[in-house]
Amino acid sequence: MKPVTKAKSVGRGKTTAKQPVTAKKPKTAPKKSPPEKKVAVALPGLAFGEFEALRKQLDLSLDELTARLGLSRDTVAQRKAAGRLTSDESGKVVCFARLLGHAVHLFGDLEEARQWLKTPQRGLHGAVPLDYAKTEIGAQEVENLLSQLNHGSPS
Repeated sequence: MKPVTKAKSVGRGKTTAKQPVTAKKPKTAPKKSPPEKKVAVALPGLAFGEFEALRKQLDLSLDELTARLGLSRDTVAQRKAAGRLTSDESGKVVCFARLLGHAVHLFGDLEEARQWLKTPQRGLHGAVPLDYAKTEIGAQEVENLLSQLNHGSPS
């Protein structure tokens, strides 16, 4: 396809060589931020109320949950005063909530899910799932065991 051209007028009917007509550039979408920036902006940390909600759903004391999440009482007091958890702390809370949700789905009952998460499990070499889940690898193992139970594999 031949580009559209137009003659440029110099004055008194004289024209110069034809110049290509440039189309106006369409407005483009704003530049996208790198994923790490999006995550940093999107995850400033959960509200402290999410920590409390998890504590109540798991039916744990403040000391039990802080120990299992690897936090100190002083840290929890600071977060409560600030009203927000850090991103890392939020990740741990979300991980425990995900395990609880998986267990509730499997057992169909919150109380049974709580009991299972607080009781030593043969599939975890006799460890308590909530204690085993202190690390990311441990949490993955608990999730794997829940998946195996969901699919009928013996534990």
